[in-house]
Order: sequence, then structure tokens, then C-alpha cells
Amino acid sequence: MAKFIIAPHMRLHEWIALEKGYFEDVGLDYELEDQLLSAKGDRHDFGDRIGAYQTYEMGRTCDVSSACHWTVNVAAASGHGKLYAKAYSVSPCGIFVPNDSKIKSPEDLAGLAISVGYQSGSHYSTIQAMEPFVDLKKINLSFSDGLLFKRMEHLIDGNIPAASLFSGPYYFMQQLGFRKVLDTSFMMAVMVAEDANSEDVEKYFGALKRAQSDIDNRQELYTHYYRNEFPEQYQAQMDTRLFGPGERIIFEPYSREIFDQSRAWVAERDIFENGVGHLDYDQVVVGGKTVSGPI
Repeated sequence: MAKFIIAPHMRLHEWIALEKGYFEDVGLDYELEDQLLSAKGDRHDFGDRIGAYQTYEMGRTCDVSSACHWTVNVAAASGHGKLYAKAYSVSPCGIFVPNDSKIKSPEDLAGLAISVGYQSGSHYSTIQAMEPFVDLKKINLSFSDGLLFKRMEHLIDGNIPAASLFSGPYYFMQQLGFRKVLDTSFMMAVMVAEDANSEDVEKYFGALKRAQSDIDNRQELYTHYYRNEFPEQYQAQMDTRLFGPGERIIFEPYSREIFDQSRAWVAERDIFENGVGHLDYDQVVVGGKTVSGPI
């Protein structure tokens, strides 16, 4: 039987499960594989208007991967995989500017180019967070500065005025003294490949549930795992003792209500030129009840 291919997503859980042998405990024959390399081998740098959704269109070569729930939702409804309905997660995220920036408040962000990942979590969550403060027409998003780590690099180097960042970069920006102007935290969902073994999927989540319990109990023991996916040039500067837990997996259903509301919100803002997919909830989800506990 082929190995179960897991695409890590800049969070702690997979690395804890790897260290503690949780995958082995549940009998999962697995392999970790980075899915966010460009054709040139550049990490998180695919070019203009290529983000999480486009990686699903191109085809991720893994059994399970994560992205923001809007993208997984629309990708699944468009036939690019199945949405795992027994869990979702929530990730801290924020819009950061340099400490000496004149941008002090969310209202100051009106018209400013904010670097986000195209049709990725930072794209949707920035709009959602800014709408209470700024007219939609004055929200100016830049899609040409790459995915998470590439945007962080551009902000540190002074190439861009603002960026939406989550996971390790969210904490690293605070360590370096960058100002968080607005919180933009958002939901993540999990995409399961059409041909993924359903028993392996459940084993995988059984291991992650144990990892989540570890993080909840003693996060400071595990924040060093952010280093595993962080760019090499920042390793010496990182003080992961200052970092928080990041993404938290919620072992509750990704419901039909969430699915329908999210698609409607995306459709109202014309984020996808070709629509939000034609398949309904029952056609796109796998699972449907919560994970009962460690396997």
C-alpha cells in the first residue's frame, strides 16, 4: 500500500505527532511532502495571482492538506478534492506594518497596498476584518508578493508597506517590533484527495487530536517546531520562546451552514471570476461527525 502523503501547513501539529510517534501509534504509514514549492524550487513564491486555490487547480500531490476554509470550500465545490467535515481549525492572523509606519489604525489602511496571498486565507480575512472600518472600494490588496514566508521577507526588507501574516511569521513580526494594525484571524479547512484511504484519514486526525492536546497543555514545549518550516536566513533571529500556539484544530463539524454562508460571502464579493463551484455540501464532504478521540 502506498504511503499516506501529508502536506504540513506551517503549524505545530504534524511535527509533534512526528516527534512523539503518534502517527506510528495509530498505524499510519506516512510521508511529509512540501506542496508550496514553485517550478523553480522557490518556496512560497509562485508569482502574481497564484495562491492556495491555484495550487488545488494545478493538483496537490498529497492525500491531505490544509488551506483557508474559503479556498477549500470553493475548490471542493469545483471538483478539486473533498472537504473533511469532522474538524476545522482557527489561525491567528494580522495586518502588520513597520514600527515607524504612519499607519496607526485600521482606518489608515484605506487605499494602502496590503500584501496578501491571492485567493488564500489572508485575501479573504483581510477583506472581512477591514470591512467594518473601510469601504470595500478602498480596500487595496496586492497579490504579487507571494505566499506567507515571501510576504514576510518583503515586509522585513522594506519592499512593501503592509502584509497579512499568520503562523510563525505572525509571532516573528511581533518579536521584531512590527506593529499589528488589525487582527484578521480565520478558519482553516482540510482538503482530502479523491483517492485517499478513508481509514488513513481518520488515523491522521486521531494523531493530530493528541498533538492538539499537547499544545493546549504545554505550548512552550513545542513552539520551537516553527523552525522546521521557517526560512533559513531568519533562524538565528528567532526566539520561539516568545511565540504562541498558532493554529488550533477544532474537532467539531464543518457544517452545511458554514459551507453555504462562506460560499455566499465569497460570491457576493466576486472573488472568483468563474463562480464558487457547482457541487453542494453533500457532494463535496467526507465524514460528517466529530472525531471521537485518540485512536
